Amino acid sequence: MYRFVVVTDPDTASGFRLAGVDVIEAPSVEEARKIIPNLLYKDDTGIVAVNEEFMAALDQKLMEKIEKTYRPVVIPIPRVFATSGRR
Repeated sequence: MYRFVVVTDPDTASGFRLAGVDVIEAPSVEEARKIIPNLLYKDDTGIVAVNEEFMAALDQKLMEKIEKTYRPVVIPIPRVFATSGRR
């Protein structure tokens, strides 16, 4: 069975953990750039959801690899910002 892995910032990670997803926290864009390429070569990874800020910071060569590969599927996820509750 393939894993679903989320690469996101520490503020968003706990929500995904509560949903039972494997989470890798990246405190910065630089850390995410180190983490994401390794996930592309793991045989047990099926889907990688990446904070869209991290995804936008990936270099062109890695983005081309992501677009050409069929597994894992890499998808951007929007970063959720805390709101004050006002409308």
